[in-house]
Amino acid sequence: MSEKTLQHRIDGPDDAPVLVLGASLGTTWHMWDRQIPELTRHWRVIRFDLPGHGGSPAHPASSIAELADRLVATLDALGVDRFGYAGCSIGGAIGTQLALTRPHRVTSLALVSSSARYGTADAWRQRGVVIRTNGLDPIARTAPEHWFTAGFAGAQPAIVEWAVQMVRTTDPGCYIASCEALAAYDVRSSLSRVGVPTLVVAGSEDQVTPTTDARTLVAGIPDASLALVPGTSHLAPVEQPAAVTDLLIRHFTTAWHDKPSAAGQAAIGAAAPKPQIAPPPPPMAPPAAIESGLAQPAQVRGGTYEQGIKVRREVLGDAHVDRVEAATDDFTGDFQDLLTRYAWGETWSRPGLDRRTRSVITLTALVARGHQDEVALHTRAALRNGLTPSEIKEVLLHTAVYCGVPAANSAFRVAQQVIREETTPEG
Repeated sequence: MSEKTLQHRIDGPDDAPVLVLGASLGTTWHMWDRQIPELTRHWRVIRFDLPGHGGSPAHPASSIAELADRLVATLDALGVDRFGYAGCSIGGAIGTQLALTRPHRVTSLALVSSSARYGTADAWRQRGVVIRTNGLDPIARTAPEHWFTAGFAGAQPAIVEWAVQMVRTTDPGCYIASCEALAAYDVRSSLSRVGVPTLVVAGSEDQVTPTTDARTLVAGIPDASLALVPGTSHLAPVEQPAAVTDLLIRHFTTAWHDKPSAAGQAAIGAAAPKPQIAPPPPPMAPPAAIESGLAQPAQVRGGTYEQGIKVRREVLGDAHVDRVEAATDDFTGDFQDLLTRYAWGETWSRPGLDRRTRSVITLTALVARGHQDEVALHTRAALRNGLTPSEIKEVLLHTAVYCGVPAANSAFRVAQQVIREETTPEG
């Protein structure tokens, strides 16, 4: 199988219109098993596994756009032009991406337990740090409490064990890459461009993608409706299979017409659109930011600044950058702007070294100069950039020889505390 395609399974009549199903992070196409008997009465159903999930080859994809591209390449190889699409969680993100970038391919959309932005970038990158250090077992052990209601988990121990094993058998590198993809995913400002009939399905007890996330999707997508499934958590197709199946059949049947598409397949016609809800205007810069010079003219805060703030947030985390920006005033604003443009927009953004290598160099320089506060900050950054605790230990051992034992001793103490904080699984 090519790195540019995805492992897939096809069920249903060859001559039926195509419905594609996308699974959640940490699951396989089997999460849709209980929908298949009914769906295949109407459609040719294509399910796919994310890279490194189930039996799929471990070719990591680090963005939702790349996952969408691989799915399109897979469908192209199968001769599929137009298709309906239903996706759960990250599978929903892939569907939204397709509706935005391939509007001529996606004819109707169902977003199950989905969001326009999944949590925070810091939380997803922190999960990657935990997995690099501890493997997937901590994520697997806590998956049931995030995926199912307590009542369902207690009544269905076999399904709970199945869920745990799905996560445990996922390739860690591919899981981490998916975390990076979700960290960068944010289509809130683009929802108004989703131009197909969309069903948003939310579990009433879902804490991973709560109902507020579902309502954001419905408010932003011009032709969208909300279906709330009572007493259900994140993996709604597994916990309430009959209810989700009924919702999907009703949605796709209503949107589907007999008029063939150019490729000879039945196309899904758009339902009468509801009045478009304009997305909220972007927030104005707070007065403190304007007074401190943070809201500078575009020619000053141009490409280098925007690249710098992007890289700075990816490496140091949103929480840190938000604290810095909140504390910036007229006295420190120019200095912070210099750091963002020069250190992050130019030096850290250069292509000659990867971020892991830059973290090694940065830690070594900070130890040599005795900058312990910065050692703490960049130990966190090194973990986010893919260094393991063992590799950080080797860097500090090396600095003991070339920068001095006292400096390395202090750095070990600081780094040890940071690593404990960052790599200890929750719960």
